[in-house]
Amino acid sequence: MSQTIISTKDTRHMAVLANIPISDQEAEKLAVEFVETLAVVDQLKTVDVSQVKPTHQVTGFTNIWRPDIADPSQSFTQSEALANTQATHEGYFLVPGVLTAKDT
Repeated sequence: MSQTIISTKDTRHMAVLANIPISDQEAEKLAVEFVETLAVVDQLKTVDVSQVKPTHQVTGFTNIWRPDIADPSQSFTQSEALANTQATHEGYFLVPGVLTAKDT
């Protein structure tokens, strides 16, 4: 098992990608915790599960289908949906762009 190194720079980068503000102290603590978590994952990868049957679900429940019909009484109107948003444009939510020219 090789130990994965996660730097505070990596941690800050992940926080930016997730749009989560973190302090320098939090970045340092999270870097250590990421390394610990990845070490546990590496340890789990060493377990021999070749004789274990795959488990897709454990409850015994079967799917119970219902008609896919919209119930207007459980839906927001457009004005209700937009009531608490910070910005709108022509009746739609306005959010920051996630793609840049370098992403295409």
